[in-house]
Amino acid sequence: MNKDTVIKLEEISKLFSSEDVDTYALSSVDLEIAKGEYVSISGPSGGGKSTLLSILGLLDQPSSGKYTLNGKLVSQLDKNDSAAIRCDEIGFIFQQFNLIDELSVEDNISLPLRYSDKNYSEKEISERVQKCLQQVKMEHRRRHKPNQLSGGQQQRIAIARALVAQPSILLVDEPTGNLDSKNGDIIMQMLSELNASGTTICMVTHDPRYADMATTQYYLLDGRITLASPSVKEAI
Repeated sequence: MNKDTVIKLEEISKLFSSEDVDTYALSSVDLEIAKGEYVSISGPSGGGKSTLLSILGLLDQPSSGKYTLNGKLVSQLDKNDSAAIRCDEIGFIFQQFNLIDELSVEDNISLPLRYSDKNYSEKEISERVQKCLQQVKMEHRRRHKPNQLSGGQQQRIAIARALVAQPSILLVDEPTGNLDSKNGDIIMQMLSELNASGTTICMVTHDPRYADMATTQYYLLDGRITLASPSVKEAI
């Protein structure tokens, strides 16, 4: 594996079994994401995108295959080890902002640091939160509660929270799904700027306009992944 490879999937499959039928949500997926790359994954609903993102984020385990994150095999870790790596190495941005309304903006952003095993000092937490607020241009909202913010502002705070632990990769799930087109474009421009500054991003999106903003584009259909071609993207 190249030393600059952040994520490498080899023959990853995910099988869901019921009494009547076995269904492969993912089938022999190979995927490699390099440091600083911006990857988009598109495709129809039910094609396996959510399952793939859950496995990449160590929220679920594959039925078979190998997943290597920063040179460490992470395919079959237990829940505690998965949680520790997830907290320090992976930043999540969801369609649902998943902010806690009872907490202030700065307390929401600091959560990954407070749950980390690295024992950050209060000074370092404050400095990192401030830096991330500056990155998303929301310093003036640090004392507000999420329910005092617009949808676009909440998604900016979610991005800041994802960045605060300085993860190896951002996993982004339909980041504009709950936003109007204007705020969606603002968020996507922000992701492009983050990538230009060196942040590695893997994004799931239904929107071909936003998929085109990535440097590498994949298409996932019936659990199988391919590089997206112009003819495929027209069919999304």
